[in-house]
Amino acid sequence: MAISSALPNLLKQKKYPFIFAFFLLLIFVTLLLISNSQSPISTTADLAQSNPYSSKLVPQPSTHSPVNTAPSNNTTAATDTRKDTTDAGAGGGGSGDDGDEMVAVEWKVCEGSVAVDYIPCLDNRKAIMALRSRRHMEHRERHCPDPSPRCLVPLPQGYKIPVPWPKSRDMVWYDNVPHPKLVEYKKDQRWVIKSGDYFIFPGGGTQFKNGVSHYIDSIEKTLPIIEWGKKTRVILDVGCGVASFGGSLLDRDAITMSFAPKDEHEAQIQFALERGIPATLSVIGTQKLTFPDNAYDLIHCARCRVHWDADGGKPLMELNRVLRPGGFFIWSATPVYREDERDKNVWKSMVALTEALCWKVVVKTFFDSSQVGLVVYQKPVSSSCYENRKENNPPLCDLSSRPNSSWYAPLDGCLPPLPSYAQEWPSSWPDRLTSKPPSVSSEPDAVETFNADTRHWSALVSEVYLGGLDISWSSVRNVMDMNAGYGGFAAALINLPLWVMNVVPIHETDTLSVIFDRGLIGVYHDWCESLNTYPRTYDLLHSSFLFRNLTQRCDMIDVAVEMDRVLRPGGYLLVQESMEIINKLVSILKSLHWSVNVHQEQFLVGKKDFWRPEGKTTI
Repeated sequence: MAISSALPNLLKQKKYPFIFAFFLLLIFVTLLLISNSQSPISTTADLAQSNPYSSKLVPQPSTHSPVNTAPSNNTTAATDTRKDTTDAGAGGGGSGDDGDEMVAVEWKVCEGSVAVDYIPCLDNRKAIMALRSRRHMEHRERHCPDPSPRCLVPLPQGYKIPVPWPKSRDMVWYDNVPHPKLVEYKKDQRWVIKSGDYFIFPGGGTQFKNGVSHYIDSIEKTLPIIEWGKKTRVILDVGCGVASFGGSLLDRDAITMSFAPKDEHEAQIQFALERGIPATLSVIGTQKLTFPDNAYDLIHCARCRVHWDADGGKPLMELNRVLRPGGFFIWSATPVYREDERDKNVWKSMVALTEALCWKVVVKTFFDSSQVGLVVYQKPVSSSCYENRKENNPPLCDLSSRPNSSWYAPLDGCLPPLPSYAQEWPSSWPDRLTSKPPSVSSEPDAVETFNADTRHWSALVSEVYLGGLDISWSSVRNVMDMNAGYGGFAAALINLPLWVMNVVPIHETDTLSVIFDRGLIGVYHDWCESLNTYPRTYDLLHSSFLFRNLTQRCDMIDVAVEMDRVLRPGGYLLVQESMEIINKLVSILKSLHWSVNVHQEQFLVGKKDFWRPEGKTTI
């Protein structure tokens, strides 16, 4: 009203310069409002190209366009005739001079004795049979087929949507993991029991004779400085069985990476993941574990059947590599407390080896109630012990010739020098999630970049991911971030009843140490290869600007096959990318009979169905 009455007065007074300035201001404000209301995709893509960990996306209210809500028929072929939507050579499709490209995929089901639980890089029989030696567990290590198989793993007969968390920690559907061998093999130790349509997990274990909770409580009473879930947050459980140790520690705000090989203890890691407990397939053989140096607050081994002094002590040196300075190694095994000749010899070897590593014994004890014992070692925080050893054996590693990555790297026969932050333990949980990580880069603005990344993901998750992407988060328990950066996505989800496996691709910036510093877990991986996990083990896969670089090295169809293998029926794929890459993914996912939606021209949400093709191919 005031503006409408003021304009005629200004005209009468012939104040034309003021009127001209007023209209210029009005036009400027209008343009500003229009630009702020547009989708942030261009800004996000530009920032991600320069620094994917410092983008400052401002989330917008969710809008989406349905691309495909359900498969329309039972075809197994995907055909995409959009212009410039397929990488050159991807999917076997030709590329014409006019730029038109086509993707055609004929999906088939894997078959063979291991088809339902097929893990390409661990079930490569041809490569395993050709090994010259199995002495150091070479047959349990990765041997990826080339080319990657494009068959789809079948579902177990009677497969059901998994039991929801937290009920799943104690019971899972038998039909989802139909492997009863452990029931009989470990019946006296109560690892797992079959009861009707379910497997039941009573919390037993080889060393948990009074239950795993009692065992964990006994450790903290013996060594209160451990402080589960406060000082000790990130744990590695070696040879974990069905991961009851890690599962119980979740109640204490401690997160455990449980690992074991795919061996005669049938499906132990598959049981763990079906229960909703973090776990991965791995072995201490001839190659390093896919973790960074100085990652874990504590490492635990309860009768894990690893010969620590083998090959000059390299297995224990590998634990030393991934253990944080000042961190603890708990070894609960018969050589600690039995007096027969074999155990005494093993103990003698362990004493010599741990002294050479400068580990000190903090506690050695025996629990009368359970008739088991354990010893707790601590890694040094100072290099003075290394320098004062009588013998320089094992020697300190020469960092100039030592690979930076642990991906396909041989085990060290040396001790990595302690990092500059060796005496700096992370803040107590949960403060360490957002505090300055000890391993963060010393470059200028590195801390601000980290903090900006935390703010970015907090805003994006709360304002977009949780509210408007048609994802039922209440059904999500096992999550994988395929391109984790600083772990900001996982940090933003920390108050939900789920856990995140943070994957740092080997061709991206190495941020995995920062992720562990924050009190989160993760692994290195190359997405041009298959992951060390069973089929149907994750409820949600997330990636942010992963594919733009990945598709320069490998075929997007092969990555889609792997995502289909890892994801459970009813599970979600959440991808943030440019529309060019999203269009390529849409074509492939539609051929897999996934439901697909695109939001804000930058977020793809796919939902896997129970569909499997009728044809078969031999692995």
